[in-house]
Amino acid sequence: MIDWLSDLYPWIKASHIVSVISWMAGLFYLPRLYVYHTEGLKKAGVVTGSDMDLLFQHQERLLLRAIMNPAMIATWVFGLLLVAIPGIVDWGSIWAWAKAGSVVCMTWFHMWLAARRKDFLEGRNRLTGRDYRLMNEVPTVLMLIIVFAVVVRF
Repeated sequence: MIDWLSDLYPWIKASHIVSVISWMAGLFYLPRLYVYHTEGLKKAGVVTGSDMDLLFQHQERLLLRAIMNPAMIATWVFGLLLVAIPGIVDWGSIWAWAKAGSVVCMTWFHMWLAARRKDFLEGRNRLTGRDYRLMNEVPTVLMLIIVFAVVVRF
């Protein structure tokens, strides 16, 4: 049953990489949009519901729903397909667990970002631009762990 997966390995791996790149782009950009949203409204002295606020909400919604959510789902699907191919993942090695744990953390971060979008929608964002800048480092750290774990296979 798994033979067809082995035959498709290069295609599954390539699709996984493309999905990850798309997801990472969103994970890097959405917190930056939140910085601009928070600081832009403050600097302009405008309130929730203004044209500027609605424009940021629109951009954030499109990024999350049209790019990030499908990319995250595709990343998980292709990643799980890779895991199902015999000989690809050695669960006796630390690298596999480091990657798996980091992907779970990245998924949590994605969900955290989605919750912050709801805060903006409801006019109850309490985080500052600095807070979002700091949180913007989370996907970078997780990406480094994943890449080094998979390439070095420690």
